[in-house]
Amino acid sequence: MLSVTLDPSGTFLTLESTAGPQRFHAIWLRDNAQDAETRAPGNGQRLIALRDIPADTRIAAAEIAPDGALQVRFMPEDKTVRFDPAWLAAHAYDHAAPTARGWLPDGIQAWDAGLMAAVPCGDFAQLQQGGAPLRDWLGQIVRFGFAKVVNAPVEPGALFRIVDLFGFVRETNYGRHFEVRTEVNPTNLAFTGLGLQAHTDNPYRDPVPTIQVLYCLESSAAGGENMVVDGFAAALRLREENPEEFDLLADHCARFEYAGEAGVCLTSRRPMIELAPDGELTGIRFNNRSCAAITEVPFDKMEAYYAAYRRLGEIIDDTAMELTFRLEPGEAFVVDNTRVLHARKGYSGEGTRWLQGCYADKDGLRSAHDAMCREGVLEAAE
Repeated sequence: MLSVTLDPSGTFLTLESTAGPQRFHAIWLRDNAQDAETRAPGNGQRLIALRDIPADTRIAAAEIAPDGALQVRFMPEDKTVRFDPAWLAAHAYDHAAPTARGWLPDGIQAWDAGLMAAVPCGDFAQLQQGGAPLRDWLGQIVRFGFAKVVNAPVEPGALFRIVDLFGFVRETNYGRHFEVRTEVNPTNLAFTGLGLQAHTDNPYRDPVPTIQVLYCLESSAAGGENMVVDGFAAALRLREENPEEFDLLADHCARFEYAGEAGVCLTSRRPMIELAPDGELTGIRFNNRSCAAITEVPFDKMEAYYAAYRRLGEIIDDTAMELTFRLEPGEAFVVDNTRVLHARKGYSGEGTRWLQGCYADKDGLRSAHDAMCREGVLEAAE
């Protein structure tokens, strides 16, 4: 049963349901009206600006209509708007603010080496068909920050077909894609046989490429196994061990730089642990190769900052935090580059190891996933 109570001031109402009471302000409700004069029926975008809504908007009356909708009359416009209670419940904001810095929203799951028993993975042929397999694979990337692809074609440029599943390639100074194999006089250590510490790519960019795809074409060299580490899990472990060290890495900017080729000097100034204003853990930037001189930390905190930086690196290097797998030709993995660090073990000069990589953007991936989820909900409701 639904019921509604209007505050005598008219500035807010309280909607009572089996889930408990939820308060909504008059100005918020008016701004979120779904009527055809306020929102375009086709795409849901607002047709008015906030300046078009009277600053002294109040609720004159509110009731539950016979069909279960919440009906609200606003003054001074004398405008009546209907609201879906289910929509209001999904967008309710009358709840306690998070108190812990570094909280994760619903749908995001931190992980460690225990995920090795169930590595997120999708079969390329099934993914190309769309539908539930693609939706679920994209959902795994949203939840865990990475997923593998298997049984894809072994041909140069096939990595673009993976990006086509959810978005568009982001071109950089490395080109539309880049080759990962041993080179003479490489412009980047990624193009050698050296082992690499787990890292996020391109922290020297603003914004960073938020999705990375690495696609295997040849893999006969000894070694070279790929590793991934959940940067969110590493940051939360640091917070649990030492909240002060977590705060140091979240409250002060590091500097990152890349100037390894002619005409390129990329720099950024961002914290290694990025938080939203309300404390949500939103990003990790960690790359020992690209970290420039850190100058944003006060003198009296620099030693403690370096201790925190060292400890985060030790946590990232802990084998209990990593998943390790070998990519075979026709296999790839996709990572959320704002969260999941990737690495590889060193490999010998015997045999070959050839991967191609490219970047894309997380908004496209999330858009594809969310659109498929909404379409599924609508189909189930019909």
